[in-house]
Amino acid sequence: MSTGRFRRPVVGLVAALAIAVVLSALSAAPEGTDLKARLQGSLDALHAGAKFPGVTAAVVLPDGTAIGLAAGLSDREARTPIKTSDRLLMGSVGKTYVAAVALQLMGEGKIGLDDKVEKWLGGEPWYGRLPNGRDVTVRHLMTHTSGIVRYEFQERFTADLTRQPDKVWSPEDRLAYVFDLTPPFAAGQGWEYSDTNYIVLGLILEKAGRAPYYDLLRKRILKPLALADTVPAVNRKVPGLIQGYAGPNNPFGGTDAMIKDGLFAVNPQLEWTGGGLACTTLDLARWAKLLYEGKAIRPELVTKMIDAAVPAKLGPETKYGLGVILKPTSLGTAWGHSGFFPGYLTEMAYFPDYKIAVAVQFNTSVGRDIGRAPSRVLLELAGIAAGVPAAK
Repeated sequence: MSTGRFRRPVVGLVAALAIAVVLSALSAAPEGTDLKARLQGSLDALHAGAKFPGVTAAVVLPDGTAIGLAAGLSDREARTPIKTSDRLLMGSVGKTYVAAVALQLMGEGKIGLDDKVEKWLGGEPWYGRLPNGRDVTVRHLMTHTSGIVRYEFQERFTADLTRQPDKVWSPEDRLAYVFDLTPPFAAGQGWEYSDTNYIVLGLILEKAGRAPYYDLLRKRILKPLALADTVPAVNRKVPGLIQGYAGPNNPFGGTDAMIKDGLFAVNPQLEWTGGGLACTTLDLARWAKLLYEGKAIRPELVTKMIDAAVPAKLGPETKYGLGVILKPTSLGTAWGHSGFFPGYLTEMAYFPDYKIAVAVQFNTSVGRDIGRAPSRVLLELAGIAAGVPAAK
């Protein structure tokens, strides 16, 4: 509103101050509103030009202000609009929580980063069958340099998982799919992403922490940081979880829509410390801000997490630290993680140059339906929030 519309001058200091306060409020309010509108516009345009069902996103600004966003549907058949309060499975982004628990235990002197895994698990009857078992360390597990290959994409595993959707998987059940396999490289001499590394790490955490992993997570992370919308995925009925779509050729259950009659097509408990969590995107963005700014673990442990990074086969100049992907972007190096679970794709990142955290989740794991990489969607939102156009 222009002050030119006033026909008579306003007289008096009190009146002048009152008008100044009102005008200040009017000019400040649209700024935050405008930012949310621009972020929402970007998400709406993405959805309008693609085939995916729905997306949620969240941005946490330097002052801690959180902005939640949503576009599309949570259920195609019911035509239910997706909401910022909906939970989605985050896949491997759950490794960031596992790494935080591990780093807390390291800070307490209960685990050494360069401990041999054999020190912790060598007494298990199956340990001699673990590839590179004599040489692998905790560092190798956390940076995916162990040479222990993935269990979750072994054809025998996906077939068994689909055939036994109610099976509760023990760590040994998962590891059995890689026993006696020839490792692709000696421990510390290569890089290959593998959930199996974090399953082995989970066993160590439980020994060092003297409690089940999810109990450690609740006590050390979720409750202290008030992440009430982040829950373990421990059976086929996950509270608040929306429908996810995995495509017609999905090897995990063989179905497109992953939830039928309230039950997931397979038991998501299979992930455990390889991921194992469902969340709202707002909670996930808050987690990124808390973790990388040293609120979940001490700042020196954040430095340890980043400094341990090694070159990773995840893109040009991309590195992998202790449960963190370091990726060069037009907004500086981003710290975060990507996640896949049948029916869902997740990206989470923190931009230390701008102190902004962003998370994006799709209720599809069919990447081509999105039309661009989820990481590019996240970067575009981060650029809008930072006021710096991100490179396309």
